[in-house]
Amino acid sequence: MLLDAVRRFVERHALWPPSGARVAVALSGGADSVALLVILKQLEAAGDLTVAGAAHLNHQLRGAEADADEAFCAALAARLQVPFVSERADVAALARDGRRSIEDAARAARHAFFARAAAALHADVVATAHTKDDQAETFLLRLMRGAGTRGLAAIRPRAGHIVRPLLEADRGALRDFLAARGEGFREDATNADVAIPRNRVRHELLPYLASHFSAGITGVLARAAELARQDEDFLHAEAIKLAARVVLSDVSVRLDAAGLSSAPRALSSRVAHAALQRLAGSKPIHFEHVDRLLALAEGAAAGEGRAISLPGQIAVRVGDRIELRPAGQSRSRGPARRSAKREGGTSFAVALSIPGEVQVGSHAVGAERLEGPDGADRRQSNWEGRGSEVGVAAGALALPLAVRSRRAGDRFRPLGAPGRRKLQDFLVDRKVRREDRDAVPLVVDAHDRIVWVVGQSVAEDFRVTDPSQGVILLKVRHLGGPG
Repeated sequence: MLLDAVRRFVERHALWPPSGARVAVALSGGADSVALLVILKQLEAAGDLTVAGAAHLNHQLRGAEADADEAFCAALAARLQVPFVSERADVAALARDGRRSIEDAARAARHAFFARAAAALHADVVATAHTKDDQAETFLLRLMRGAGTRGLAAIRPRAGHIVRPLLEADRGALRDFLAARGEGFREDATNADVAIPRNRVRHELLPYLASHFSAGITGVLARAAELARQDEDFLHAEAIKLAARVVLSDVSVRLDAAGLSSAPRALSSRVAHAALQRLAGSKPIHFEHVDRLLALAEGAAAGEGRAISLPGQIAVRVGDRIELRPAGQSRSRGPARRSAKREGGTSFAVALSIPGEVQVGSHAVGAERLEGPDGADRRQSNWEGRGSEVGVAAGALALPLAVRSRRAGDRFRPLGAPGRRKLQDFLVDRKVRREDRDAVPLVVDAHDRIVWVVGQSVAEDFRVTDPSQGVILLKVRHLGGPG
């Protein structure tokens, strides 16, 4: 039975706490999202959760059709007695202004809207209606782009506050479910446009594979994505351990060349990618960039002083180490250290292993993992997200963590806030003195998302909602007296 299968999937991946969770539903009006809302309403009736509401974003790409979708969703939510929130976004303008594709702009607009909707509906998570078919399509698209295991892991059951309870459900089964209940839905005409790569995979490639190779190809590909995810999770955890040994950070990021080059390629490539991403900012890091950095690490000491240009940075071989310096910086900053100290306004960035502790200026910032029955019961008062010891949801983080100083344009969503704010404005409101603001450490994850403004606030996206699912405890000690 579909309902039982969804319940088992939710439990297996711990998508939300077993009781008392408030789940918002991303409702487009299509068959999958309508089925998701109906299924979660039935699970609500069984006491599994509370449907906090439905959230609809009008992308304003299809004129009257998009407006009709919005009206349909509002009417469905009213009939099912579900709170409804909606917004409109000029996605075409966002794509044009940001010089990005319509798909990328739409995705970014949706995720920003989901965060606002979750706050408005007081929801713990936002459920989207990705299916097994979506998983298979994503796997093929990324395979054809030459993705590694990280990309082939495709759609994850959970990413931060976004959960996908239908990820093992067949699209056809969902339509049968709706038909049996007389539920209607909206058809998006653009889904038939085979000029769009995903639609070409959906309407041409997958049917061809099903008829000529394997009738169960969708399940085969979805299973391959699951195996890739398991491999990636294991390799990622091992890469974090390796990074703790070979990545030394100061103003620049420093790498132990021998330690990096002697590690298995599956691990060294991950460490190299994470290290490069630190200084790359919004610039993408590709396979060739990782290969060039690893080639520099594998070169003999005779390559002393050799430098290569990489996105946002320059990699320089200095003896048995490699220094990654921001583009335009050419001079060495002295010997590598396991701490990063501010001098005369200099920025800092340093890797934070779990467990581990690093020194940044007058602060010592540490991290440890709390898991299992003992961890779930520890220091619950600190999970409010403020103070010198705070807890953050382990499942929401992309590891490894780092501690860095603030940068121009930094934004985050403070605990309990309705949306993202400029870090500068937040520090002003918290009455942090101007001369002290650059010295406030920020704990960030592998995607450079602010997790904790140390001593001030955890980001709402990393708030602990279910301690039994794993908590990372972050701590700060002040060195050299108060302050």
